[in-house]
Amino acid sequence: MTRLHAEAASARTRRLARIPSLLIAISLVGATANAQFNKAKLIPFWDASDESNAERIDHSAWQDLLSAYLRSHDSGVNRFDYAALKASHGDTDKLARYIAYLQELDPRDYSRAEQKAYWINFYNALTVKLVTDAFPVESIRDIRKNWLAGLVFPGPWDDVHARVAGQDVTLNDIENGILRPIWNDNRIHYGVNCASYGCPNLSGTAFSAENTDGLLEAGARAYVNHTRGVDFVDEDFIVVSSIYDWYAEDFGDSEAGVIEHLARYAEGELAGRLKNFVGAMDYEYDWSLNQP
Repeated sequence: MTRLHAEAASARTRRLARIPSLLIAISLVGATANAQFNKAKLIPFWDASDESNAERIDHSAWQDLLSAYLRSHDSGVNRFDYAALKASHGDTDKLARYIAYLQELDPRDYSRAEQKAYWINFYNALTVKLVTDAFPVESIRDIRKNWLAGLVFPGPWDDVHARVAGQDVTLNDIENGILRPIWNDNRIHYGVNCASYGCPNLSGTAFSAENTDGLLEAGARAYVNHTRGVDFVDEDFIVVSSIYDWYAEDFGDSEAGVIEHLARYAEGELAGRLKNFVGAMDYEYDWSLNQP
């Protein structure tokens, strides 16, 4: 085990020792329920499209905001400047108008390709707005309407933050009730961003019907080949992103399935080390805010 992982494990042990037994019990309940919470379950209302409609949805406002506030970093983790966005009333208004525009549309009137880009951009824009409105916060998990419910499921993902085609919409609805079950594409996890260091990067390019496949493919390759995706502690022990645990059903519902997925996108030395890997696997995730 590397010094970094040893220190992290020691810190976790010290924190747990200070938590009252009741909160530990609540946390364990949350961990047990988490797998069910993240299950893909289709919301039938959204399972419709018009493939004859060639119209395109305008995501230029979102592109302008990404160009202005998303920062690339030598660490390989893109950072979003929530503080700067919050300080710009003109651009916070622009973000609000963009989200309002998306809510005025009925995505079912568009093709599947257009819908996929629509929902990914919508998810990311809503997330940025939630964090910017609440800023300063240390983690998106600190943003919640119901404090008690947040002990089990921290964060804003199950709170209603939008209304589309007369339907209340949550972030979980978008990811687990629409994107995952309709498209059955595990690369969705490399497109939607949860405003955290542990998450795949927020794309600097707005999604569109034409570029979605390429952006998801690039996002998968970048994440898998970064230590957030997979990190060899030694030859027979790896630490991978908790994404592959939380959404195991999207990756073969097994560790072997996760390894197969990682190997598909791994490059260079990592690809060689993953080939025929049969060692132990653990999961980690950094919920720190992806700010500069």
